Amino acid sequence: MSSYSNADTGSKQADPYTAQNKQEPSLKEKVEDLFSFIDKTKICLLTAQTAQSDLLTSRAMALAAKEDNGFDLLFHTNTESGKTDDLKTHPSVNIGFINNSGEWASISGHASIEVDRNVVKKHYSPALKAWLGDLGDGTHDGGPEDPRIGIIRVKASTVTYAVSNSTTLGSFVELAKGVATGQPPNVNKLRELTEAEISQWKGQ
Repeated sequence: MSSYSNADTGSKQADPYTAQNKQEPSLKEKVEDLFSFIDKTKICLLTAQTAQSDLLTSRAMALAAKEDNGFDLLFHTNTESGKTDDLKTHPSVNIGFINNSGEWASISGHASIEVDRNVVKKHYSPALKAWLGDLGDGTHDGGPEDPRIGIIRVKASTVTYAVSNSTTLGSFVELAKGVATGQPPNVNKLRELTEAEISQWKGQ
Protein backbone atom coordinates (compact mmCIF):
# COMPACT_ATOMS: atom_id res chain seq x y z
CA MET A 1 0.00 0.00 0.00
CA SER A 2 1.39 3.40 -0.95
CA SER A 3 1.45 6.21 1.57
CA TYR A 4 1.76 9.97 1.29
CA SER A 5 4.79 11.72 2.72
CA ASN A 6 5.98 15.29 2.34
CA ALA A 7 8.94 15.18 4.74
CA ASP A 8 11.99 13.10 5.61
CA THR A 9 12.49 13.15 9.38
CA GLY A 10 15.08 10.38 9.43
CA SER A 11 14.94 8.48 12.71
CA LYS A 12 12.76 11.14 14.35
CA GLN A 13 9.05 10.52 14.94
CA ALA A 14 7.20 12.31 12.12
CA ASP A 15 3.88 12.33 13.99
CA PRO A 16 4.82 12.85 17.64
CA TYR A 17 1.29 13.82 18.72
CA THR A 18 -0.05 10.38 17.81
CA ALA A 19 2.94 8.65 19.37
CA GLN A 20 2.47 10.59 22.61
CA ASN A 21 -1.31 10.19 22.93
CA LYS A 22 -2.19 6.84 21.38
CA GLN A 23 -3.27 4.27 23.96
CA GLU A 24 -4.02 0.56 23.84
CA PRO A 25 -5.96 -0.26 27.04
CA SER A 26 -8.26 -3.23 27.47
CA LEU A 27 -11.12 -3.70 25.00
CA LYS A 28 -13.58 -3.13 27.85
CA GLU A 29 -12.06 0.24 28.72
CA LYS A 30 -11.92 1.36 25.10
CA VAL A 31 -15.57 0.48 24.49
CA GLU A 32 -16.87 1.92 27.77
CA ASP A 33 -15.06 5.23 27.27
CA LEU A 34 -16.36 5.48 23.69
CA PHE A 35 -19.95 4.79 24.71
CA SER A 36 -19.75 7.25 27.60
CA PHE A 37 -18.59 9.95 25.21
CA ILE A 38 -21.16 9.43 22.45
CA ASP A 39 -24.03 8.98 24.93
CA LYS A 40 -23.19 12.38 26.45
CA THR A 41 -22.58 14.09 23.11
CA LYS A 42 -25.67 12.73 21.27
CA ILE A 43 -25.44 15.08 18.28
CA CYS A 44 -23.23 14.01 15.39
CA LEU A 45 -22.64 14.50 11.68
CA LEU A 46 -23.64 11.61 9.43
CA THR A 47 -21.57 11.74 6.23
CA ALA A 48 -22.48 9.81 3.10
CA GLN A 49 -21.96 9.98 -0.64
CA THR A 50 -24.81 11.65 -2.51
CA ALA A 51 -26.98 9.42 -4.69
CA GLN A 52 -26.27 11.28 -7.94
CA SER A 53 -22.54 12.00 -7.65
CA ASP A 54 -19.25 11.15 -5.98
CA LEU A 55 -19.55 14.14 -3.64
CA LEU A 56 -20.05 13.78 0.10
CA THR A 57 -22.70 15.43 2.24
CA SER A 58 -23.01 15.63 6.03
CA ARG A 59 -26.18 15.99 8.07
CA ALA A 60 -26.62 16.72 11.76
CA MET A 61 -28.32 13.80 13.52
CA ALA A 62 -29.29 12.95 17.09
CA LEU A 63 -28.45 9.48 18.38
CA ALA A 64 -31.75 7.77 19.20
CA ALA A 65 -30.47 4.46 20.58
CA LYS A 66 -27.75 1.81 20.43
CA GLU A 67 -28.27 -1.92 19.86
CA ASP A 68 -26.20 -5.07 19.29
CA ASN A 69 -24.03 -4.46 22.36
CA GLY A 70 -23.79 -0.80 21.44
CA PHE A 71 -22.30 -0.97 17.95
CA ASP A 72 -25.54 -0.54 16.01
CA LEU A 73 -26.24 3.20 16.13
CA LEU A 74 -29.86 4.19 15.47
CA PHE A 75 -31.22 7.51 14.20
CA HIS A 76 -34.71 8.71 13.34
CA THR A 77 -35.35 9.77 9.76
CA ASN A 78 -38.06 11.01 7.45
CA THR A 79 -38.08 8.30 4.78
CA GLU A 80 -39.08 10.89 2.17
CA SER A 81 -35.97 13.01 2.71
CA GLY A 82 -32.92 13.05 0.48
CA LYS A 83 -30.73 11.23 2.97
CA THR A 84 -32.59 7.96 2.46
CA ASP A 85 -31.89 8.06 -1.29
CA ASP A 86 -28.21 8.68 -0.56
CA LEU A 87 -27.98 5.80 1.91
CA LYS A 88 -29.84 3.34 -0.31
CA THR A 89 -27.41 4.09 -3.13
CA HIS A 90 -24.23 4.40 -1.06
CA PRO A 91 -24.59 2.70 2.35
CA SER A 92 -20.98 3.33 3.47
CA VAL A 93 -21.04 6.17 6.01
CA ASN A 94 -19.05 7.97 8.65
CA ILE A 95 -20.45 9.31 11.91
CA GLY A 96 -18.54 12.12 13.60
CA PHE A 97 -19.08 13.26 17.19
CA ILE A 98 -17.29 16.27 18.72
CA ASN A 99 -17.80 18.39 21.83
CA ASN A 100 -16.73 21.84 22.99
CA SER A 101 -13.59 20.43 24.62
CA GLY A 102 -12.31 19.01 21.35
CA GLU A 103 -13.02 15.39 22.24
CA TRP A 104 -14.16 13.48 19.18
CA ALA A 105 -15.12 10.12 17.71
CA SER A 106 -15.11 8.95 14.10
CA ILE A 107 -17.18 5.84 13.39
CA SER A 108 -17.16 4.15 9.98
CA GLY A 109 -19.81 1.65 9.01
CA HIS A 110 -22.73 0.76 6.79
CA ALA A 111 -26.24 2.17 6.97
CA SER A 112 -29.64 0.67 6.28
CA ILE A 113 -33.17 2.09 6.43
CA GLU A 114 -35.71 0.27 8.61
CA VAL A 115 -39.46 0.93 8.42
CA ASP A 116 -40.71 -1.97 10.55
CA ARG A 117 -43.35 -0.39 12.80
CA ASN A 118 -42.24 -2.40 15.83
CA VAL A 119 -38.73 -0.95 15.52
CA VAL A 120 -40.09 2.56 14.93
CA LYS A 121 -42.47 2.35 17.91
CA LYS A 122 -39.71 1.03 20.17
CA HIS A 123 -37.59 4.11 19.53
CA TYR A 124 -40.31 6.67 18.80
CA SER A 125 -40.09 10.11 20.39
CA PRO A 126 -43.00 12.61 20.50
CA ALA A 127 -40.47 15.30 19.56
CA LEU A 128 -40.54 13.88 16.02
CA LYS A 129 -43.87 15.64 15.46
CA ALA A 130 -42.05 18.96 15.46
CA TRP A 131 -39.88 17.83 12.54
CA LEU A 132 -42.44 15.98 10.44
CA GLY A 133 -45.55 18.03 11.17
CA ASP A 134 -49.17 16.91 10.93
CA LEU A 135 -50.43 16.91 7.34
CA GLY A 136 -54.02 16.68 8.57
CA ASP A 137 -54.90 13.53 6.64
CA GLY A 138 -55.15 11.24 9.66
CA THR A 139 -52.11 9.24 8.58
CA HIS A 140 -49.13 11.56 8.24
CA ASP A 141 -49.43 13.10 11.70
CA GLY A 142 -45.91 12.65 13.07
CA GLY A 143 -47.09 9.86 15.36
CA PRO A 144 -45.59 6.37 15.70
CA GLU A 145 -47.79 5.03 12.87
CA ASP A 146 -46.75 7.77 10.44
CA PRO A 147 -45.20 5.82 7.52
CA ARG A 148 -42.70 8.64 6.93
CA ILE A 149 -40.89 7.79 10.16
CA GLY A 150 -38.07 5.30 9.74
CA ILE A 151 -34.87 4.30 11.48
CA ILE A 152 -31.37 4.62 10.09
CA ARG A 153 -29.30 1.78 11.49
CA VAL A 154 -25.53 2.17 11.20
CA LYS A 155 -23.52 -0.97 11.88
CA ALA A 156 -20.12 0.23 13.06
CA SER A 157 -17.08 -1.31 11.40
CA THR A 158 -14.16 0.71 12.79
CA VAL A 159 -13.75 3.54 15.29
CA THR A 160 -11.10 6.14 16.06
CA TYR A 161 -11.66 8.49 18.98
CA ALA A 162 -9.92 10.85 21.38
CA VAL A 163 -11.18 11.79 24.83
CA SER A 164 -9.49 14.04 27.34
CA ASN A 165 -6.72 12.65 29.49
CA SER A 166 -7.02 15.41 32.10
CA THR A 167 -9.06 18.37 33.29
CA THR A 168 -9.33 21.53 31.19
CA LEU A 169 -6.74 23.21 33.43
CA GLY A 170 -4.44 20.24 33.14
CA SER A 171 -4.74 20.33 29.35
CA PHE A 172 -3.81 24.01 29.27
CA VAL A 173 -0.76 23.28 31.43
CA GLU A 174 0.30 20.44 29.13
CA LEU A 175 -0.20 22.63 26.05
CA ALA A 176 1.87 25.42 27.59
CA LYS A 177 4.64 22.94 28.37
CA GLY A 178 4.47 21.70 24.80
CA VAL A 179 4.87 25.20 23.40
CA ALA A 180 7.82 25.86 25.70
CA THR A 181 9.63 22.56 25.15
CA GLY A 182 8.60 21.56 21.63
CA GLN A 183 7.34 18.25 23.01
CA PRO A 184 3.75 17.33 22.06
CA PRO A 185 1.44 17.34 25.10
CA ASN A 186 -0.11 14.17 26.43
CA VAL A 187 -3.67 15.51 26.67
CA ASN A 188 -5.85 12.89 24.98
CA LYS A 189 -6.60 9.21 25.07
CA LEU A 190 -6.28 8.47 21.35
CA ARG A 191 -7.68 5.03 20.58
CA GLU A 192 -8.84 2.79 17.77
CA LEU A 193 -11.29 -0.09 17.58
CA THR A 194 -10.79 -2.53 14.72
CA GLU A 195 -13.41 -4.64 12.97
CA ALA A 196 -12.11 -7.68 14.84
CA GLU A 197 -12.43 -5.94 18.22
CA ILE A 198 -15.95 -4.73 17.48
CA SER A 199 -16.96 -8.22 16.36
CA GLN A 200 -15.47 -9.66 19.55
CA TRP A 201 -17.41 -7.19 21.71
CA LYS A 202 -20.69 -7.80 19.89
CA GLY A 203 -20.27 -11.55 20.31
CA GLN A 204 -20.12 -11.37 24.12
